[in-house]
Amino acid sequence: MKYTGPKARRCRRQGTNIYGSDKYDKILQKKPQGPGKGPRVRMGRKSEYAQQLGEKQKVRDMYGLSERQFFNLYKEAAASKEQTGDAFKQSLERRLDNAIYRAGFALTRLQSRQFVNHGHFTINGGRVNIPSYRLRAGDVIEARDRSKSSPVFGPIIDAHEKYMPPAWMKVDSGAMKIEIISLPDPESAEQAVDMRQVIEFYSRK
Repeated sequence: MKYTGPKARRCRRQGTNIYGSDKYDKILQKKPQGPGKGPRVRMGRKSEYAQQLGEKQKVRDMYGLSERQFFNLYKEAAASKEQTGDAFKQSLERRLDNAIYRAGFALTRLQSRQFVNHGHFTINGGRVNIPSYRLRAGDVIEARDRSKSSPVFGPIIDAHEKYMPPAWMKVDSGAMKIEIISLPDPESAEQAVDMRQVIEFYSRK
């Protein structure tokens, strides 16, 4: 098992599995310390800015966004009437690629993004290949008939029992179908995310 690939290094640097694949949990169990640091090396206390930057990078990498995409979502959330952190979380969770991952139809968000790019899923019967497509309550996402028979989905569906989809979606694993019941609430977003740190980082600008 490789501990030094770019994704493995990011997970070890952040101290958490930001990609979702089981292999990164195993890597963190074997190599919990950051890359380039021996287990006995004590890290100095990070500055407030460094902590905020680290959290921003972690959340951005977790959802697989570019800096421009991530910052634009922050600006949109800051301009909304809702609490900035809650609006930011909701925008991230409403992405099509995230919904497919959270439903358990992809092992990672990267894989989910690839599925969307390749046109494997429809929304309300229409083919959509835009990972950032923002879902609304009442939307129905379903794998295309040709895609359901693809061998790539077999192991994913077999492992589906370990997934606990959030309450804002209804998932039918047999039909590979997702119904968006309501907009995501902040409590159902990724628990490893400290959005307050992210907001404080961007508030410095």
